[in-house]
Amino acid sequence: PRRMQVRRLGRSGLEVSRLGLGTMSWGAAVDEYVAEEQLATFVDAGGTLLDTAPIYGDGLCEQVIGSLLAKHSLRDRVVLAGKAGVVRRGGQVVTDGSLRSLLAQLDQSLKDLGTDHLDLWQIHRWDSTVPLDETMAALDQSVRSGRVRYAGISNFAGWQTVAAQDSYVRLGGGVPLVSTQIEYSLVHREPEIETLPAAAHAGVGVLAWSPLGR
Repeated sequence: PRRMQVRRLGRSGLEVSRLGLGTMSWGAAVDEYVAEEQLATFVDAGGTLLDTAPIYGDGLCEQVIGSLLAKHSLRDRVVLAGKAGVVRRGGQVVTDGSLRSLLAQLDQSLKDLGTDHLDLWQIHRWDSTVPLDETMAALDQSVRSGRVRYAGISNFAGWQTVAAQDSYVRLGGGVPLVSTQIEYSLVHREPEIETLPAAAHAGVGVLAWSPLGR
């Protein structure tokens, strides 16, 4: 059978499958048994890019992923793409791009996923209440420490994408962000106006979420 195509992410050397497997409902609407079937089907088809976040599945998603990766010895066959910057506090989901919160979320993700590193770590949302350099410093520190291999962003507008790339390159000694994750489909084409050109200018790859229009 035909195997899934692969792509280089941005201008980096990181190879990912053309299609990614989203896990936002794992641990909530999708139980571990269905998740196991989805993961097996995806990997058997040549898929590698596994997208997650600690907020997914009411906080249970990454425990499910960690369990399945260990059960089937799949860690080395997937590109784990995690996120941080969205947390639940007092029953509400809030954005927190502070250095303290981001690194704490990374530690928890690594514990739940049962791994010593993420292949890609992304800032989930822009936080206008925190200095951009502080947020980018979390990415820089995580890469320098070896807990993250590549850094990216998610749900950033065009100008925010360019600003983030500039900040990260300064902090990281010239090492660039590799990706931005945005909602993009035939029924959600707004990114074509500003965000996609900005991503091309900044040299970051684009990961489209909800590519089938939800």
